[in-house]
Amino acid sequence: MNAETAFHTHRPRLMALAYRLLGSRTDAEDVVQDAWLRWSGADTAAIVDPEAWLVTTTTRLGLDRLRAAKRERAHYVGPWLAEPLAITLEPDPAPGPAQLHALADDVSVAFLTLLEQLGPEERAAFLLKEAFDHDYREIADLIGHSEANCRQLVHRALQRLQAGRPRFNADASQHRQLLARFMDASQRGDSEAIQALLHANALLVSDGGGVVTAAVRPLLGAERIGRLFWAIARRGAAHQAQLGYVNGEPAILRFEGDHLHSITTIEVVDGRIANLYSVLNPEKLPAVVTRADTAASL
Repeated sequence: MNAETAFHTHRPRLMALAYRLLGSRTDAEDVVQDAWLRWSGADTAAIVDPEAWLVTTTTRLGLDRLRAAKRERAHYVGPWLAEPLAITLEPDPAPGPAQLHALADDVSVAFLTLLEQLGPEERAAFLLKEAFDHDYREIADLIGHSEANCRQLVHRALQRLQAGRPRFNADASQHRQLLARFMDASQRGDSEAIQALLHANALLVSDGGGVVTAAVRPLLGAERIGRLFWAIARRGAAHQAQLGYVNGEPAILRFEGDHLHSITTIEVVDGRIANLYSVLNPEKLPAVVTRADTAASL
C-alpha cells in the first residue's frame, strides 16, 4: 500500500476524530489536510503503524486548533453551536434505524454543545476513550499526560457530561414525530400548539454569529418560545420548512428560496421537547442542500 492509499484508507477515522474534537467541519477538514501534509513529507516506509501515526498527528494538531478555537469562541457573538458536518434531505440508507439513531446521538448538535463545556485535554481524552476505544496508555501517549491523569480527565468529563445529558432519550420514531409537529406549529405560528409540545422550562439556543439576526442569549420557557414563533409568523417572516437530517438526526431545514436559511434540532425528555438548537450563521451552512449531499464521515 503506497502512502497516498494508506492515508485515504484512514481518512474517514481521522475526519471523525477531528470533527468530534472541534465541532467544526471547516476546522476538522483543515486539521486532516495538515495531517496529510505531514504524512506526505514523512518517511512513510519507516512507519510501522500508519494508523497510529496518523491518529497521533491528527489528535495533536486538533488539540492545538481547539485551544486556539476556545480563545476565538470567547468573543463569538451570541451562543456558539457546532457547524454541521452533514446536512441532507434523506438519511444515509446504509445503517439501520437503530444504528442511525445511535450515530446521530454521538454527533448531535446537542451533544457537541455539551462537549464545549470540557477543556481541550478533557475533550480529547474523553473522545479517545469513549468514542474511539483507546486504552489509557495510548491516550497518555497521544495527549502527553500520564495514564493516571488521563483516567482523571475521562472521569471528570463523564461526570460533567452526564449531568447535562437528558436521562431519558426518545426513540427515533417519537423524536421525528415531535419534530414534525413542532415544525407544523411553528410554521403556523400556533403558540398554544408549540407550548403543548415543550417542557415548561424548554430552552431555545440560536447561533447567528453576529452575521444574521438571532437571539444573543438562549430563550428560556415554553411561553416565550411560543410567542417568538407566533411573532415570526405574524410578520410573514417564516421560511419554507421541511424535515431533513443533520449529522444523521432528524432536523428542520428552513429555506430562503433554494438556499438553506437555518437548521433546527431538538432534545426530547419524557415525551416533550426540552431543548432546541438552531444554527442560522450562514458561514456554518451550505448554500444549497440536495438529495445527493453526503457527509465526508460521521
